[in-house]
Amino acid sequence: MRIIEKLESDVRSYVRSFPAVFDTAKGALLFDKNKKKYIDFFAGAGTLNYGHNNPKINEAIIKYLERNGIVHGLDKATVAKIDFLQKFQDTILKPRNLDYKVQFTGPTGTNAVETALKLVRLIKKRSNIISFTNGYHGLTMGALSTTGNNFYRDEAYGVRLNTDFMPYDGYFGQDINTIEYFRKFLTDNSSGVDLPAGVIVETIQGEGGINVASIEWLKQLETLCREFDILLIIDDIQVGNGRTGNFFSFERAKITPDLITLSKSIGGGLPMALLLMRPELDQWQPGEHTGTFRGNNLAFIAASEALTYWDNDDFSEAISYKSKIIKEELEKICEKYTDIEMNVRGIGMIWGLEFKQIGMASEISKNAFEKGLVIETAGSNGEVIKFLPPLIIDEELLREGLMLIDKVIASYMKNRKKLITGGVFDGGKN
Repeated sequence: MRIIEKLESDVRSYVRSFPAVFDTAKGALLFDKNKKKYIDFFAGAGTLNYGHNNPKINEAIIKYLERNGIVHGLDKATVAKIDFLQKFQDTILKPRNLDYKVQFTGPTGTNAVETALKLVRLIKKRSNIISFTNGYHGLTMGALSTTGNNFYRDEAYGVRLNTDFMPYDGYFGQDINTIEYFRKFLTDNSSGVDLPAGVIVETIQGEGGINVASIEWLKQLETLCREFDILLIIDDIQVGNGRTGNFFSFERAKITPDLITLSKSIGGGLPMALLLMRPELDQWQPGEHTGTFRGNNLAFIAASEALTYWDNDDFSEAISYKSKIIKEELEKICEKYTDIEMNVRGIGMIWGLEFKQIGMASEISKNAFEKGLVIETAGSNGEVIKFLPPLIIDEELLREGLMLIDKVIASYMKNRKKLITGGVFDGGKN
């Protein structure tokens, strides 16, 4: 680690949470340089839905490189791009009766968000954007303005301009309809909230703490946007690509967004980001929004292969099956450790275990890593353990990871009891 500590910026974060030198990976497993095995419940923050070194994806990439296929192409036409677009149209869009044009943005999710925000402002000739409490949309300047967590925001960045925040579903509890709250601001000419060009929202807030918007709330949001001529942007960067069981996270609500941002797993583990837009919204002039790395042809190859998982319903059904396992096991943990105030929430294969005691989630994550499980925290205060395994994880390994969490919590409680009774508290490591 010395070379990293000496040369890499202090901004690094995940290496602090997971202090190992990783060397190889396969499926839902990571191995460090000493061959220690780690179960991966992190999946590259949602980038590795199809697992590490997926053999089908690797084989397709290797074959492409061996025939000297184009790697970098800006936005020039390539065989790899055409094949991806055709596969995406045939496998994802057509079966869902969705009509979108595809824009290749820069390689990351925040690039897709920046593009969406810029486009809705261009179309509507209005600058204001509505985001939601606990929302996370990236850390470049435009995307950062729509990201709620105060840790990332600073007035010095100038990010607070042209964005207003509204309460997400359930923010005030289940008895308050936050869409009606939002409507009040739109109908009151003295509310101080300008009519926005667009609304950006995650149907499940990942970094925000696994907050799941209800179907009814999402439907009401779409209706509100139509009523006030506001463009609806769904940020599906982390919770799309099958994470909820359907390819798009909004399918369960049967809504049709105006724009969709996709990244992370859409590239099959390689950098790629897309903006999907209704055809009439494609109002760019040629070259008006550009970038050097918007044509990652290796990602096109990987993505085309990854999309074969969606050729039938088997993959979606497998996700639903494993979702039930996660839900049942986490609920058992809550019932088992009644001395700890916990809460379970999630859908598909994104779940959260919330700890009301401040700092406990971080301790559980840290101790789980020491025992061979990579799992991160989420929420405004890091109070949620976030379960985000690769979608392809097998049942046995999934249960092993869940059992590890159970054991870590049991050890934590045992050591806490020792502390209370005068013993030595070691944070639950043993």
